Parts: sequence; structure tokens; C-alpha cells
Amino acid sequence: MGFWELFLIAVGLSMDAFAVALCKGLEMQKLNYRRAWLIAIFFGGFQGLMPLAGWLLGKQFETYITNIDHWVAFILLAIIGGKMVAESFKKPNEGEECADNFSIKELFVLAIATSIDALAVGITFAFLQVKILPSVTLIAVTTLVLSFIGVLIGQKFGSKFKNKAELAGGIILIGIGLKILLEHLGIIG
Repeated sequence: MGFWELFLIAVGLSMDAFAVALCKGLEMQKLNYRRAWLIAIFFGGFQGLMPLAGWLLGKQFETYITNIDHWVAFILLAIIGGKMVAESFKKPNEGEECADNFSIKELFVLAIATSIDALAVGITFAFLQVKILPSVTLIAVTTLVLSFIGVLIGQKFGSKFKNKAELAGGIILIGIGLKILLEHLGIIG
């Protein structure tokens, strides 16, 4: 898997964190850079740790899955991407509202919630023989940067980008999963 594929996966995985960061920025009357960086560090850190945990888990089952690894990768990425696409069409009152408080405990819960998808991606990384340390570093840094930008945009413009971010992230993950499947089936080079 090349750099650009990994980067697109990182961007796709970052979209949940970006959407929540938009909400956190929306709460701020005045931009608080310390909070913005703290949000970005929490989201980026967990987004990097979860695929590492998934990779470690996937390595345990690698010998049993090698013949169907491309199908597993496609299915997991399609499910994650499909979920994100579906969530992007929810109206604000159907989905999560932006919370109106700020605490380390809340950030911890939000960071885990927005990075669960990365655990499944980490499992696919184990099957696809992806170099894990550069991959999780790229995912963590991408999420950190996009989360910080999300707080800034949320503070300035509000939550109108939340659904668009989730839709884009879902489409990216589905597209990468489809590419992995088509490559392994020999349909594309």
C-alpha cells in the first residue's frame, strides 16, 4: 500500500474526529488554542493507537485469513465507509448534538468513539502486510491536524460541514476497500 492510499485512509478515518472537532469549536465563544490543541492531541493519539491495536490483533489471525484477506479488507472498509455515509444523511436532531461542556473525561470518551473504526482498519493492515509504524504515525498526524482545523472552522463557521465531512470520509474508505479488492482479483493493476 502506497503513501497516497494510506494518506486517503488517514483522511477518511479522520472525518469522524473532524466532525466532532467542528462541534467542539462551535461551542467556543472565543477561540481557545489550548483547548483546540488538546482536542487535536486526544483525537490524533487515539486515532493512531487504535489501528496499532487492531494490527496486533490481526497478526494473531493472519495465517488463517491470508487467502481471503482482500475480502476482509473490502468488507471492513465498506462497512465503516457505509456507516459514515449513512450518518452523513442524518438530520441534526437524529444524530449527535454538539455537547456544551469540556472535560478530559469527555475528550477521552469522544476520542475512543471516533477511533473505533481505526481498530478495524488496523486489522486489515495486518492482513495486507502494511508497515504499521509509518501508517499509524501518518493516521495520527493527519487526524491531529484535521481535528485542530476542525475546531478552528467550527468556531468560525458552525456545524454546516459536519455531514459533508462524514460523507467524504465514507466515500474515501469505500473506494480504498474496492481498490484493494479489485487489485487482489487482478481486475486493476
